[in-house]
Amino acid sequence: MPIARRAALAAPALLLARRALAQGGGFPNRPVRIVVPYTPGGVSDITARIMAEPLAALWGQPVPVENRPGADGVIGTEAVARSAPDGHTLGLVSVGHPVNAAYYKLPYDTLRDFSFVTQTTSTPLVVCAGKGFAPNTIAELIAHAKKNPGVTFAGTGGVVRLAPVLFGQQTGTELSYVPYRGSTQAHPDLMAGRVDIMFDTVPAALPHITSGAFKALATTGAKRAPQLPEVPTVGETLRGFEASTWGMVIAPAGLPAPVLAKLNADCVAALKRPEVVEKHRTLGAEVVTSTPEEIRAFTEAEMRKWGEAARKAGIEPQ
Repeated sequence: MPIARRAALAAPALLLARRALAQGGGFPNRPVRIVVPYTPGGVSDITARIMAEPLAALWGQPVPVENRPGADGVIGTEAVARSAPDGHTLGLVSVGHPVNAAYYKLPYDTLRDFSFVTQTTSTPLVVCAGKGFAPNTIAELIAHAKKNPGVTFAGTGGVVRLAPVLFGQQTGTELSYVPYRGSTQAHPDLMAGRVDIMFDTVPAALPHITSGAFKALATTGAKRAPQLPEVPTVGETLRGFEASTWGMVIAPAGLPAPVLAKLNADCVAALKRPEVVEKHRTLGAEVVTSTPEEIRAFTEAEMRKWGEAARKAGIEPQ
């Protein structure tokens, strides 16, 4: 058959396929990959793998998870932005997505280049210190920092660095940043008193709090952490203070509305399965879902909050 004839016959089928996709009926028609722009083993990676199984069963398609770490998540996130907007490439990112706009001149627009599917989790930080650090409460920490300017905090980037910056700004205290590549590098110095405090994630710090190597002064969520119910929140002393790590599912911008609606409904259903909720609780994370509109608005608010804190601290995007 002549090439022109074959093309003419294929054109209506292609048009029907595109119409079906626009109406959500053709999705998914092949594997749906979830890009995690971080190394394996973190909450984002674990969430993606926990979600993948029920989504694969629901869609009748494989849902492979692809780790593409590098540049604090920028490399993998850019790969999502540059993918076809058909729902077959998703990203599972953290609070680092809006926070990165305060640190870097990004190769994509944090809001405009993405479709926002749903929030996935929320995990508070915990303000912890070695056993030898004198303050035991947030009120005592504030008083100590006012009398002793230059209290040091371990920071690993992202919200773990900016949360104590915001705390210092809101309390009028001068805290000194000590950079570390990761929590595991900072923990020995915190135990030994070579650095005073750290706003760490609950999953990372909890084993050391449980063993008694760290003491927990407060957690930073809107409510007390289920894993540390006896530990007050910072907000119980410093009204309005909140800082959490969280996750969300994103996709390239321009997703057809029916496809976005299906992704939201199916991802939310997967996240709300009892076994998925329980697995996250064992990690110290709470499953939190949302509409696309809610998570986009939340991302915008986080960009403003952490961007302002960074600007006040003299941090400029590089």
